[in-house]
Amino acid sequence: MKFLDLAKVYIRSGGGGAGCVSFRREKFIEYGGPDGGDGGRGGDVWAEAVDGLNTLIDFRYQQHFFAKSGQHGMGSQRTGASGDEIILKVPTGTEILDEDQETVIADLTHAGQRVLLAKGGNGGFGNLHFKSSTNRSPRNANPGLPGIERTLWLRLKLIADAGLVGLPNAGKSTFLAAVSNARPKIADYPFTTLHPNLGVVGVDAHEFVIADIPGLIEGASEGRGLGDQFLGHVERCAVLLHLVDGTSEDVASDARTILDELEAYSPKLAEKPRITVLNKVDALDDETRAERRAELEAEIGGPVMEMSGVAKIGVTDVLRALWTRIEPTRSGAKDADEAETWRP
Repeated sequence: MKFLDLAKVYIRSGGGGAGCVSFRREKFIEYGGPDGGDGGRGGDVWAEAVDGLNTLIDFRYQQHFFAKSGQHGMGSQRTGASGDEIILKVPTGTEILDEDQETVIADLTHAGQRVLLAKGGNGGFGNLHFKSSTNRSPRNANPGLPGIERTLWLRLKLIADAGLVGLPNAGKSTFLAAVSNARPKIADYPFTTLHPNLGVVGVDAHEFVIADIPGLIEGASEGRGLGDQFLGHVERCAVLLHLVDGTSEDVASDARTILDELEAYSPKLAEKPRITVLNKVDALDDETRAERRAELEAEIGGPVMEMSGVAKIGVTDVLRALWTRIEPTRSGAKDADEAETWRP
């Protein structure tokens, strides 16, 4: 299934049915009178987050969602039938944006969460509603209210506990394949990963989800390479795992490139808890490994772990370090500031 994380949809709720102008004409009833029924309500348009979906590909083939209008009222005080509602089933983690792609209408982060996108129009009153002591035979009725038409954007942000960031070929996909059942494409050229991948990881009887996104390069915030279009998928993560290729000649510069791009995309994303790992250490001798680790620690101003996804050296230690950062968020201990999620 092709991955799609941004889709444009056109919705319209149903219009209300018109009220009816009708009079009773029955044998042996001396005075008839109005008996026109009301029109039915138009159908609503809802969005609902469901489990089992991880892409918006369904909305590539159908972009228009129009609810049915209510039926008109009828004689004998019969109310018209209401129009059926429409429910857009979206993956958990979908943001619904207005046409300007900036105004957030809803953020569906839990399965079963629903939001009303467009309310159906009310049905019009029949002439029975206008009967009074001074107007015994009203000949007017209300038309139904029209439906609401909107253009919306759906943007998917995957729900994951940890996010992988790094330059292309830093070993992110190799690491994900080594620690989970995910099978991302792995090759020795840049931008092998073209869309985010999710993997479920287990360590010490605990499970959490890791998201692997396409590699970043210098200028990604300006659209170079694949740009920063996939960084939204790690915004919800509790911790970032920054992988640095240990075989690079300048590991400090590589790390700074990623940190600068995170800062350019969102200051809050750059401030997220981050674990920095010197990867591919199996290809380095002890002296080179120690030298490059020292360079990296001096650049980021903090500790650096060592790992090799291929040889599975230090992988378990890295997973345990990730779980240490993830566990407090599972218990609900979050800072008040983290409740205000930054959105581009």
